[in-house]
Amino acid sequence: MHPIFTVGYETDTQSGMIDRLKAGGVKQVIDVRAVASSRKAGFSKSLLAASLNEAGIAYVHLRPLGTPKAGRDAARAGRTDEMRAIFEGHMQEPEAQLALKQAEELAAETPSALLCYEDRACDCHRAILADKLRARLKCEVVDL
Repeated sequence: MHPIFTVGYETDTQSGMIDRLKAGGVKQVIDVRAVASSRKAGFSKSLLAASLNEAGIAYVHLRPLGTPKAGRDAARAGRTDEMRAIFEGHMQEPEAQLALKQAEELAAETPSALLCYEDRACDCHRAILADKLRARLKCEVVDL
């Protein structure tokens, strides 16, 4: 089984992030942002999807795996433990469980990276998702 990758773009350019994905062998990005728009150039959903496609990388946005607003606010304020608690509560919702199952199926088929904003996975909800997928798929997690 191939690993689950995670990637953040906080301090990177779109081309730099795509280079990291390609170097890691990623064939699909699973966008786990609640809001797939970005003030950072090149990272809004449509433009990002088109650029990834050009690079031979598929793009899927799973909005239900994003952090609720209260969790994003906590993360921005540096309250990572609070963000984690809010996100874990959110993950109990049926829509989030269905999206997690979809992410599991996608990641089992194709080398995939969970994408969110924060550079450090440990500061981001994607680490929680990656741990859940690691347990389900019995694979390693690689933070790009």
